[in-house]
Amino acid sequence: MSLVVGIDVGTQSVKLVAYDPAARRVVATHSQPLQLIAGDDGSREQKAEWWIDAIRACFAKLDSASRARIIAIGVSGQQHGFVPVDAAGHVLAPAKLWCDTSTQRECDEIMAGAGGARHCVELAGNPILAGYTASKLPWTCKHRPDVYQQLATILLPHDYVNFWLTGERFMEYGDASGTGWLDVRNRRWSKQMLAATDPQRDLSTCLPPLVEANASFRIAPAIADELGLPRHVCVSTGGGDNMMAAIGTGNVASGMLSMSLGTSGTLFAYVDHPVVDDDANWAAFCSSTGGWLPLICTMNCTVATESVARTFGFSTRDGDAVMAGTAPGASGLVMLPFLNGERTPDLPNARGSLHGIDMGNFTRANAYRAAMEGATYAVRNGYDAWLTAGLHFDAIRLTGGGSQSAAWRQMVADVFELPVEVPVQSEGAAFGAALQAFWAYDCANSGSADLAAIAREHVLIAPDLSARPNAESVAAYRSHYHQFLRHLQSTQLFYASH
Repeated sequence: MSLVVGIDVGTQSVKLVAYDPAARRVVATHSQPLQLIAGDDGSREQKAEWWIDAIRACFAKLDSASRARIIAIGVSGQQHGFVPVDAAGHVLAPAKLWCDTSTQRECDEIMAGAGGARHCVELAGNPILAGYTASKLPWTCKHRPDVYQQLATILLPHDYVNFWLTGERFMEYGDASGTGWLDVRNRRWSKQMLAATDPQRDLSTCLPPLVEANASFRIAPAIADELGLPRHVCVSTGGGDNMMAAIGTGNVASGMLSMSLGTSGTLFAYVDHPVVDDDANWAAFCSSTGGWLPLICTMNCTVATESVARTFGFSTRDGDAVMAGTAPGASGLVMLPFLNGERTPDLPNARGSLHGIDMGNFTRANAYRAAMEGATYAVRNGYDAWLTAGLHFDAIRLTGGGSQSAAWRQMVADVFELPVEVPVQSEGAAFGAALQAFWAYDCANSGSADLAAIAREHVLIAPDLSARPNAESVAAYRSHYHQFLRHLQSTQLFYASH
């Protein structure tokens, strides 16, 4: 009768999933929207208190009988954010987020201080890209010097939620990878990368201890009482949203490929050893399960489809119906969906663009299809680097809001030329956090549960949501994808000079 809870602190909302492991059934799903502070300089921020208020609201929607059954909580959070906390535990400023591109200059400065992008890869496995946590520190030093002076602890979004829940400051290896400071090969902080970020300050004193993926902490009594939870609830280490989505899609053993169609588009795979690319064509991250999680991330996915739907006055819930009757290629419309700048490829100053408009093809249906195709092509462009490196996969596990669209599922199957599977639980990150919490609870109570075995038992596939490549569409998309790449090449040249 016990329940485990997964909380996903995303960019657009906080989601809560309550799961009954014995019945293998989600008993409740609740969400609460979040605001976003957006600046013309590319800044994207949120107040940490908004996350906490949204979590309170989600628990308030859960009936008291269910709350009394909770034994463990896991937290998923948007990666790369920076929550500055003082010695007393107070948040000093709004959190700069993963989609914040205002710190590109600081990225360049850090990499120059470390000896160049390639040397960053040698030192830690990753360069410092726009959005990574590292660049937010020198930006804060320049623009919020009082905050930087009072800074005692650097926390990522999900770390801060864990801190609120438990009173403990800690970080796990998966989300820590996205700071740019973690030597992912050896799973320890890189002194050289920290020094390149601020040669005048020992930033290691601001970093919380790193803990193992199956560790857990007791919920703070005051928070348990406030939320109406038992005081014996354990809080697992949690992780970044992509790391939790890997668990939630069952991607905890080698040979599987997961794709998340959310605000950002991500592609990731579990490996049991570090997979680092000298040219940084993908992010070389650790997983939140004790292994590694090479990852490709684009910064614009459902952002593109939602923007088109809003502009033309319809809901993305009706998107499939709107684009019904259109064909691959959107009658010649091609969208480069870089509304937030872009990370893959590394174009932080890029902006979205629509190409190929003529007198007859500029309709809301074609524009919506072009946005969906552009977001899919952008992820495929990153995936090509894995193909070049000799990596191969048999199927794609799809999650995120975009996975609820039958048209998008079929498009992914056709563009990637792989069958698509969709887990029954659509909230992959929140569900993954719940499963990690279940694993950590078992480990804390002298159990011997294996996470891969837990995933095999609890991650169920929805057969009616599967899609297989359509030969005719596959051939059409090959041509249209190459057209997208030609436009991308021009865009790379344009923004490289600005």
